[in-house]
Amino acid sequence: MSLLQKGVDRTVIALWLGHESVESTDMYLQADLKMKERALSKTPRAKLRNKRYRPTDRLLAFLEQL
Repeated sequence: MSLLQKGVDRTVIALWLGHESVESTDMYLQADLKMKERALSKTPRAKLRNKRYRPTDRLLAFLEQL
């Protein structure tokens, strides 16, 4: 993880570890919390409305009959 965080390419890490393919190295390169925070800080915020779900009277009546 420290090599990945320092910017070393994952193909180089795979070669150093003696892995046959880069894909076999991926399972060891799980992002830690700092890497996730940096990635999230680079993404735009989604424009979502905070809206609470309100069931219809018809749906509530149906559920009460169950």
